[in-house]
Amino acid sequence: MNIDLTIVWAFIIAFAVFAYVVMDGFDLGIGIIFPALGRGAERDKAMNTVAPVWDGNETWLVLGGGGLLAAFPLAYAIILPAIYPPIIAMLLGLVLRGVAFEGRWRDPNHQPFWDFSFTAGSFVAAFAQGVTLGALLQGVEVEGRAYAGGWLDWLSLYSVLTGVGTVIGYGLLGSTWLIMKTEGVVQDHAFRMSWKLFPATLLALGAVSLYTPFLEGEYWNRWFTFPNVLFSAQVPVLVALITFLLYRALKLRRDYAPFLLTLALFLLGMIGLGISMFPYVVPDEITIWDAATHPSSQMFMLVGTLFIVPLIIGYTGWAYWVFRGKVGDEGYH
Repeated sequence: MNIDLTIVWAFIIAFAVFAYVVMDGFDLGIGIIFPALGRGAERDKAMNTVAPVWDGNETWLVLGGGGLLAAFPLAYAIILPAIYPPIIAMLLGLVLRGVAFEGRWRDPNHQPFWDFSFTAGSFVAAFAQGVTLGALLQGVEVEGRAYAGGWLDWLSLYSVLTGVGTVIGYGLLGSTWLIMKTEGVVQDHAFRMSWKLFPATLLALGAVSLYTPFLEGEYWNRWFTFPNVLFSAQVPVLVALITFLLYRALKLRRDYAPFLLTLALFLLGMIGLGISMFPYVVPDEITIWDAATHPSSQMFMLVGTLFIVPLIIGYTGWAYWVFRGKVGDEGYH
């Protein structure tokens, strides 16, 4: 049986991107909602929920970016110049929040400054990720085998909308994570924030979903023409189901379900992205097969990946297992 290694690598990169959203989305979300938390013990407890795991979450971002360069070098060469500003902003945001995370504990005399830096870094990183997604979906100008657009082509109403939507969605991931990991006053506050962020996330998701089919004719065909609509229609149906279950979980004050259901909404968003774009990696310009490296290179990298990815999953799962359960007042520091 012949295996299409290009499809395999497309799946690996998509998996890495979703794993990053799962692992780092709630982490960034805590930074986004941080100003709404009470100074002192409430903020300390929120930070302690991610203290053991936050610095390993970017592993998946490295795997996704490195995998794109190695497996789809043409796509990397075209896409990166188109989105340099938001990518640079994202990396600077991640650096700022990482420094702020440690500085908050090492330099308590300047804690307000580090709190602000933690929030600012989280917001910038999340917004830049959403803008990057929007810039890719709206299309990239290509001439020959190179990017032919301008420095600010990534900036549009649509990319700003996806950026704002990502910030709100990550905020919901952060608040539902706190529901799962805390109790008492902090958990009560997290429930209140979730009730505000839940409808805001749905509104943002709906706005992006309605806007996207009008960006490219091919997007419209994927979602609304027969027989494609028989498959694509399942996504909004599942979104409606998850929405109802999430509403019920928040109303019944469940501990784990709100976070897991919010992740399900993000997964459905990823599936919707796949429906819109596949098999293009640069919309309407470059397919994954056009952008792929030689099969021998794909196979060589796959051998290493088959060892590395299970190892990453293993130590990540072990870390979350060791620090499972609720965070007490003493925290992890």
